[in-house]
Order: sequence, then C-alpha cells, then structure tokens
Amino acid sequence: MHAPMLKTWQGTAQQSIYGLMTIHQKTHRSGCTILLASLLIAAAAAETSAKALITSNGDWEAYTTFENKRLVCYMGAEPQKTQGKYTKRGQTFLLITHRPSEKSKNVISLRAGYTYKKSSEVKMIIGKERFELFTNGQWAFAADAGTDNKLVKSMIRGAELIVRGVSSRGTRTTDTYSLKGFTAAYKAIGKACKI
Repeated sequence: MHAPMLKTWQGTAQQSIYGLMTIHQKTHRSGCTILLASLLIAAAAAETSAKALITSNGDWEAYTTFENKRLVCYMGAEPQKTQGKYTKRGQTFLLITHRPSEKSKNVISLRAGYTYKKSSEVKMIIGKERFELFTNGQWAFAADAGTDNKLVKSMIRGAELIVRGVSSRGTRTTDTYSLKGFTAAYKAIGKACKI
C-alpha cells in the first residue's frame, strides 16, 4: 500500500499557515484590510512544527501541525482546472483551518498564485449558491465566521466549487475545485481537533 503523495501546495501552505491566522484575525477584528509587512516577517519567524498527514480523500488532504505548541488542523486542495489569459502563475490552493486554542474553526483561505486587483472581491460559486471573499495580496478570505461556516456547509453538499478572481493586471481567472473527498477530509480535521 502506497503512502499518499503530498501535494505541491503543502510547502507554501505550511509556511503560510501562521501568517494567515494573524492576517485573518486582524482583519476580522478591525474590519479593515490594512496590514503591515511586519505581519509577514512574523509569520516566517513563527514556531511551527512539521505537519502530519491525517488522511487523503479524493482531491483533499487533511493535516495537523503545531503553532507555538498549539494544535492546528487544516485541509486543502488544488484546483482541477484553471483558466485565464496569463503567462505565469504561482501556486493556487484552498485551505480550511481549525485552531481550537483560538476557538476558531472553518477559516477559509484562498491563495491565487498572483496578486489580486486592489479592493477586488473573489466570487465563489457552489451550485446555485454565491459567496464573496475580500482580497489581500495573493490571498482571499471570508469577511466573517458566519460566511466561513456557510461556505463549508455548501462545500459539504456540493460537487464542485468555481472561484473567479481578477489579478492586479486585470487578468480574469476561473478555477474549478472538485469537492470529491471534501466531507471525509473535513470530518478528519474536526475529529483531530475535537471540534
């Protein structure tokens, strides 16, 4: 029996996971998206231990890690299909993160692989449901925990997720994520973090 192959997004996600918590919490509390470069420097210096694969289901993988000795459970996937008139694009992936020590769950983080157009929103479509995320650099987040929770519920019920964004150069992109394996991976991070 083979061990599941770790997806290429894992290295970037592991480096970013602490910084994402800082960015997400700051923007939720303050209601604005003003961030300092020091947040990214702090993220790089954070004490984060190695990740451990919990499960790999369909297109989704679930992991645990520790930040400053506190348990973090997260899952992620890369899009099955990407579209747009671009010549170069970095890694793009979607994460859902639980931090029980912070009483935080279902935090959605989307990495575009490019810098978003300033003040633009990302559109997420699951079946007939539509959601909007705010952008910050290469990342997009839900505006509040309620939207995170609604998105997760919709992903559990859905078959695919379509993500539409606009780069700082005005390039429009459409990414399609399969939701096959989402529910199993989601249950695994919930069990690991006792949420």
